Amino acid sequence: MKKQLYFVFLFVLAFINLSAQRDTEHWFAPFSSANLSTTAKQAVYLSTDSTTPFSVDIYNNNIVIGTVTISKGSPQMFDINAANMIGSTTADLFSIGTKGLYLKGTKPFFATFRFTVPAHGEILTSKGKAGIGTKFYAVVAPITNASSGMNFTTGVLATQDNTTVTISGYANNVVFTNGTTAAAMPTMTITLNKGQSYIVEGRGNQPGNLKGFIGAKIVSDKPISLTNGNFLGEYNIGTPLTGGDIVMDQSVPTDRLGKEFVLVKGYGNISSATEDALIVATEDDTKIYVNGDPTPVATINEGQHYRVNEVNNNNYINQGNDHYNMHVRTTKNAYVYQLLAGTATSSATIGFNYIPPLNCLLPRKIDEVGMIEKLPPSTSNNIKLNILTEKGATVNYTVNGGAPITPTAAQGPYDVTGTVDWVSYSITGVTGNVAITSTKAVTAGIAGGSGVVGYGGYFAGFTSVPVVSKSGDCVPGVVLEVGDSFESYQWYLGPNPISGANSYTYTPMQAGTYTVKVGMGGCFATTPVFVVESCYEQVTKSLIVCDAQKIIVPAFTNHNVAIVAGTLQIDTPPTKGTATIDAATGNIIYTPNPGYVGNDTLIYHFCANPATGVGCEQVKMTFIVDPNPTVKNVSIRSCYIAANPTTALFNLETAPVTTQTGLIKKYYPTLADLTNGTNEISPASAYISSDKKVYVKVINSNGCYSIAEITLVVIPPVKSTVLADKIICIENTATLDAGPGFDGYQWSTGATTQTINVGVGAYWVNLKSGECYTKQDVKVIQAVQPVISSLDIKNNTITVNVIGGTPAYKYSLDGINWQDSNYFENLPRGENSIYVKDFYNCEPIDVTVTVPNLLNAITPNGDNKNDYIDYSELAYKKNLVFNIYDRYGNKVHQATQFNAYKWDGTMYGKKIPTATYWYEITWTEPNKAQTQIKYSGWILVKNVD
Repeated sequence: MKKQLYFVFLFVLAFINLSAQRDTEHWFAPFSSANLSTTAKQAVYLSTDSTTPFSVDIYNNNIVIGTVTISKGSPQMFDINAANMIGSTTADLFSIGTKGLYLKGTKPFFATFRFTVPAHGEILTSKGKAGIGTKFYAVVAPITNASSGMNFTTGVLATQDNTTVTISGYANNVVFTNGTTAAAMPTMTITLNKGQSYIVEGRGNQPGNLKGFIGAKIVSDKPISLTNGNFLGEYNIGTPLTGGDIVMDQSVPTDRLGKEFVLVKGYGNISSATEDALIVATEDDTKIYVNGDPTPVATINEGQHYRVNEVNNNNYINQGNDHYNMHVRTTKNAYVYQLLAGTATSSATIGFNYIPPLNCLLPRKIDEVGMIEKLPPSTSNNIKLNILTEKGATVNYTVNGGAPITPTAAQGPYDVTGTVDWVSYSITGVTGNVAITSTKAVTAGIAGGSGVVGYGGYFAGFTSVPVVSKSGDCVPGVVLEVGDSFESYQWYLGPNPISGANSYTYTPMQAGTYTVKVGMGGCFATTPVFVVESCYEQVTKSLIVCDAQKIIVPAFTNHNVAIVAGTLQIDTPPTKGTATIDAATGNIIYTPNPGYVGNDTLIYHFCANPATGVGCEQVKMTFIVDPNPTVKNVSIRSCYIAANPTTALFNLETAPVTTQTGLIKKYYPTLADLTNGTNEISPASAYISSDKKVYVKVINSNGCYSIAEITLVVIPPVKSTVLADKIICIENTATLDAGPGFDGYQWSTGATTQTINVGVGAYWVNLKSGECYTKQDVKVIQAVQPVISSLDIKNNTITVNVIGGTPAYKYSLDGINWQDSNYFENLPRGENSIYVKDFYNCEPIDVTVTVPNLLNAITPNGDNKNDYIDYSELAYKKNLVFNIYDRYGNKVHQATQFNAYKWDGTMYGKKIPTATYWYEITWTEPNKAQTQIKYSGWILVKNVD
């Protein structure tokens, strides 16, 4: 049985949430219009200090009517239908309706509801979660023009189901729009569900309605949001000004109120009495002091109100340069609303500002207020930005994310009579997206308007009242929260600080009394106490069952405490298996039925020792039974890779490790990698490996898995043992034989036979063995021809010298008759051909050589017969050299082109002795082989003295 969480105030703090609250949730209660024009325009304006964009959902009656995305520098406007916020018919009033808005974002943001009708406009500034509560006092402007077009209105919006709201404390002579009198109905009680609303209205033509609803008491048993004011109001005093405007704002609950306030005048003229302060007491004997005067200007009781300038219109003090401010202090928590104007000369440009109290827990930054001068649809208005900060602070502001701007001396700071702690600034003509920073506590409001519109809005960034709120109902599951604007947090359980609990939220793990101490700039405050009790928790869990049994260890989901032995019980056993409690371990053993696949459910509960503050937990456990896949170890083979024959390319995905479908397979090089989830093989369809084992994790859709082993076998190359290179003559062909025993042949020539006949060239054949091919290269090589390197000629003999080719050589003088000897004799003088071929018997090579016709004796006696040796006929030979040597080997003559290759038996012009001399002639035959010819012999020289 669930117990409820409740809170107890140990003391009351004199702090309040600031007006336009930066928060993750905002509520806007509806209101009524005495006469709503069809041209009315309404919109919510959203802004944030978050540089990360996030979405905000906008609800009406718990249904999302829109979503916008905002970020710093990018505020957004979202149009709202009048029917979602404004009651304008009899049916809309004094009945349970669905008007009102709820906004929720993932990060804190500002929200204002801005609305216009012809010649009227106003802003509701949301206070976020700090704007909802259970006790309020209605504040509406006093009506000074008794007209049916004037009205007062208050609307409430429930944030939870089954919320009971009671409205009372209004004057007996109030007459509501539905004709009911306060005398006949001194209280109203309404029960609302989350998102439902209720609107109260009275018209200005009833005397009791002029001031009679100010201070009405609104109490609820669950948090509500409240909007109050006048859709058309007029409150000028004793002046000829006429005309009305909308004066309205969102209220705050009494636990957010304070006692010290500063107001800075708007655009109104003091003498026109359109600038004022309206104070409503929440307790009896509330004394009011103005501008530090030690004598109270009034003492009022609960629900009563006081208008400061109604008696004395000199309470706004000119601090210089027409900068007017006013200090108000009350002895007990009170509401203070500012009555202001958008122009100096008209009561038709008035506005309404809820004024937050001053305290040292205010933020140091207001970032950012978006589109500050805008009213829907896109009207721009004159804006006066009024800033309050602690004295001595450095203040600046930025517009549209620009450089910081320091206020001028004419803009402030100005002292505030009645306090030495606070100063004020006024900056006119501000537009765009505004952020304000101060080195000390700061808050700000605006007064806006034009010739026909006046309005006000108070903006501050954070909650200054440390009041704990919650989500959830009880431990476990409840989350405690205080405003996120403070510099320090410390949560306490009873009197003891909780270690590490230093955030603006805390999730209690046990029942008890909780507080949080917050700090800002050396100022500290402690919240009222929340008492959190234990409740019977119900949790839902699920487990995937892969194996034949699953062991469940009972433990609290949200608490670090032990369960009490013996409290574990099975409330509802499973239907697709069995569950038993192991008495030795205190665990639950679940065994699914053999072969079962699907879901099964078990419900069990257990309890903690009551001294821990933790109750019991019931678990609804859903078993997802999905047995491990069935797998087997396999072997796969793949053909070798030519570049690295010890490896092959494997497609692991083809390994038939299982016949089941719809499974995920992950492949790993080692079992350790599989266990650790490292070095997964990817892609598995193209894995290069040598002979080895790899492992596959076969996983079903629920994560159950089995492991299989895959043996990889590299099929090695199979080559022909008979295929070999051949050497042939260039004019011949050779038969290449790949040998028998292969499953197929693919020659580079395109042939598919075992043998091919081809000429000189490089070839390959793919030899098929099974499914693999082995590529084998083979060459048919041209036999290298021999070369006749030189010929030695002696008289009529020739010795042939051969290099290259393949011995043994054959020699011939006619290319027909061949001999093994390289020596020829008895050669005729003149041209002779020499033929040579080698072992391969290819087309022979040949060279033509000249055997000179030489004389063997000369008689250089001048008779012109045999007077000289003449080799000039050989002059055409390349590199021709003709030398004469004596018998001792001394060169006696060298014939050259200069002596016409002749010798006359002289040496240096002198006759040499009669004797036998030797000669040697060499030249190079002009053939391809450049054959060297050497011809030698003797000659007898007979010189006659």
